[in-house]
Amino acid sequence: MSLDNLGAVGNEISVAIEPDERGLTGRECPGSECEGYFKIEFGTGLKGENLPLHCPYCGHTAGQENFWTKAQIEYAQSVALNRITGALLTDLKSLEFERKPPRGTLGIGISMRVSGEPHPIRYYQEEKLETDVVCSNCTLHYAIYGVFAFCPDCRVHNSLQILNKNLDLCLKQVELARETDESLSEHLIEDALENAVSAFDGFGRETVRVTASSRGLSDKSEGISFQNIARARERVSAIFAFDFAAELSGDEWTLTHKSFQKRHLLAHTMGIVDEAYLNATKDSDAYFGRRVRVTPDEVRFLTEALRKLGAGLFRKLST
Repeated sequence: MSLDNLGAVGNEISVAIEPDERGLTGRECPGSECEGYFKIEFGTGLKGENLPLHCPYCGHTAGQENFWTKAQIEYAQSVALNRITGALLTDLKSLEFERKPPRGTLGIGISMRVSGEPHPIRYYQEEKLETDVVCSNCTLHYAIYGVFAFCPDCRVHNSLQILNKNLDLCLKQVELARETDESLSEHLIEDALENAVSAFDGFGRETVRVTASSRGLSDKSEGISFQNIARARERVSAIFAFDFAAELSGDEWTLTHKSFQKRHLLAHTMGIVDEAYLNATKDSDAYFGRRVRVTPDEVRFLTEALRKLGAGLFRKLST
């Protein structure tokens, strides 16, 4: 029996895993407690041979070959089986025959027919993800669920990069306010201030969470909110033994704290000044019962102050 086609398949079968339409290839964390799905663009990021890969969600580190997704593995296995069974069927079909009994005599005809189809291929489609990131440290292009993540190549966390990107958007809101009517302009400026505070709150929470987890301090850091920046300053100092407000001068910190207090009014009292605001800020330009005023310059100042605070907090917690 000749199995030429099966023999031609060889002892190894290579299966290409193609990227999606945007050039990104799916990856899956091999950690049993994570198994997070993400995508990377090969050819971007760090250069070199046998570089490890890092899960953007949990930070698990392993060789690239450990990050194939379940769907990719099933596809590769089905392609291999398709080739093997296809070759085997072709070889078996070459052995088909039919022998009829001689004419005019009684006898039995013999024949062999081969039926069947090669093993089906299990095709798959890469998932759509929520956030695209180009790492500011190593230039890897990757995509994730959520917003915050470790870079799969260099393992630098993207929280500071996301903060700066969001603060840039706040400044664009302020510029847009110049081109609109007065009522909409006021809304855009106030919204920009709220967004700046929210961006810093999200950044601060995530940066503290990642560091606390790596140092076994999750219980102590749980519940830290950077919307109350003065309270966050106290808790970070107590847990990590440094003052992130040291990045600013005394006057800069006072103005930053005032902006956070204004955000509180906008979020909780429709912007109406209350006693708590006056006691916390000593704002001589504000009057009880009247609406608080937010200027474009305040938002511009706040974004720069938050960049300084963010860079300092990230640097201290990353070392």
